[in-house]
Amino acid sequence: MLSWDEFDKEDTEVAAKSSSPAQAAAAATLDKLDSAGGAAALEARAATASDSDAVKRAKAALNDLDIAEGLAELEGSAARVAVDEKRMINCRADLNQLVPFKYDWAWQKYLDGCANHWMPQEVNMTADIALWKDQDGLTDDERRIVMRNLGFFSTADSLVANNLALAVYRLITNPECRQYILRQAFEEAIHTHAYQYCIESLGMDEGEIFNMYHEIPSVAKKAAWGLKYTRAISDPEFNTGTPETDKELLRNLIAYYCVLEGIFFYCGFTQILSMGRRNKMTGVAEQFQYILRDESMHLNFGIDVINQIKIENPHLWDAAMKEEATQMILQGTQLEIEYARDTMPRGVLGMNAAMMEDYLKFIANRRLTQIGLKEEYPGTNNPFPWMSEIMDLKKEKNFFETRVIEYQTGGALSWD
Repeated sequence: MLSWDEFDKEDTEVAAKSSSPAQAAAAATLDKLDSAGGAAALEARAATASDSDAVKRAKAALNDLDIAEGLAELEGSAARVAVDEKRMINCRADLNQLVPFKYDWAWQKYLDGCANHWMPQEVNMTADIALWKDQDGLTDDERRIVMRNLGFFSTADSLVANNLALAVYRLITNPECRQYILRQAFEEAIHTHAYQYCIESLGMDEGEIFNMYHEIPSVAKKAAWGLKYTRAISDPEFNTGTPETDKELLRNLIAYYCVLEGIFFYCGFTQILSMGRRNKMTGVAEQFQYILRDESMHLNFGIDVINQIKIENPHLWDAAMKEEATQMILQGTQLEIEYARDTMPRGVLGMNAAMMEDYLKFIANRRLTQIGLKEEYPGTNNPFPWMSEIMDLKKEKNFFETRVIEYQTGGALSWD
């Protein structure tokens, strides 16, 4: 790739002499436009008789504005960014220069996320409301599953969004990855909205549901486990740049992507989607289906980020860090097994806690191998292969065949 900074004055003069008359004329025209535009901009700054005192003070203040202020913090910010200068963390290139892309996969995930946009109100909850209000509509076990999962998830996605917005976005120093993180944060807001929409539609006690994360032990333990990995990096004074702080960020990414989104969501999603397959709570199940599709992309993005950090910073992925990452995933798996036993003390919906434990161990093996660690539950199989089928579905058709969803593009929206 050419860098314009490599051309010295002599080279520029030679190029100018060899350029055609048409090119020289075009360059002269552009110079005149630049000069005229600059003069017009300065003229607009001049105070006029019609200006109020406030307007005059505003114009005067801008006379002292230094456009280079703050740019010194970004090394090389005055030069065009080369692909090789981009890094996942601790990058000194200008973060505002989105292109050229270094990680095309991050940009593609951003585009895919935008293409999969949805809103909770699009889902018809009428059948769910009738079933929930019918005293004989659901068993006690099924009601427990719905309430426990709405209790956990209504808070879990807020925890993820806070972590992204308050910590991860600031510390990841690649602009195309930041672009996806912004999209993910918005999707987490949509998910929290979806859970609230379900809770409100069903007429549940909102205080009871939203407070489960610190009142119900199996729910509270998962939330507390995730929060402990946020404390350090959410401090505004925290910065990466040393092996210790870089590892702290890496721990957070493993905790939130591999465990919180990669393990903690799977028991509840399997339970709710199993209800939908039996034509029960189809509206709630449809919401969970779309959320699961989003979360699958979040997970894949996080795995890519973790592995790229390892590639660029191999000294971080030492034996101690590998052991710690393994323990994090195993601890998360154990907490989710306990959550499964609490939410499903008896067999229900064609599954039981033992089957769910096998599924969670199968998921844990995948998370371990995805970041280069060995399986800890060899020989474990997936007892719910239909979960993979749901995650592979396109957005346009609802899995439960209740309706085809119409989407509007920006050009089709009416702003009246």
